[in-house]
Amino acid sequence: MSKIYIIMGKSASGKDTIYKKLLEHKQLNLKTVVTYTTRPIRVSETDGIEYFFVDEAKLNELKKQNKVIEHRTYNTVHGPWHYFTVYDGQIDIEKYDYLMLGTLDSYGQIRDYFGHDKVIPIYIEVDDGIRLMRAVSREMKQDCPSYAELCRRFLADNEDFSEENIAKYGIRKKYQNIDIDKCIQEIINDIKNYKN
Repeated sequence: MSKIYIIMGKSASGKDTIYKKLLEHKQLNLKTVVTYTTRPIRVSETDGIEYFFVDEAKLNELKKQNKVIEHRTYNTVHGPWHYFTVYDGQIDIEKYDYLMLGTLDSYGQIRDYFGHDKVIPIYIEVDDGIRLMRAVSREMKQDCPSYAELCRRFLADNEDFSEENIAKYGIRKKYQNIDIDKCIQEIINDIKNYKN
């Protein structure tokens, strides 16, 4: 039975790197689902790779067509930013396994949409001090760094990914990203077990 694996964790926990490394592992044969956002594109990003970057008019159009699988809104220092997954032909759960990036909320909505047995959480955890240093380093590389937004996101993560919320979504296993190679290998082993 095919699965959708959703990588999640606080900002700067290494999710993007782990996501890319898992996709490179050809034996897993994981397909991708590109989600959508209304937030501005970052310097290191490419439209259609990390996200489809759209405006709110496009979001509303997709909602009217009943194509939005899950949707989250964040009230940032720059105004509301929307993140959402669209049923746009990318997902064929009967044929393929998929790897996605998400949040606890998006995981819950996608799990409810496709079924609890088809959607598997991969929760990445890192010490907050390490995460903060990584986040600042990444923000410094932006054309117009927004340290206020970095701080807002960092603090919001503590609430969004509280132990209570993690338990509410039934997530029991956490992958410690202390040594990224060991972390990735542990995830690969677990995905192989699901496939068997």
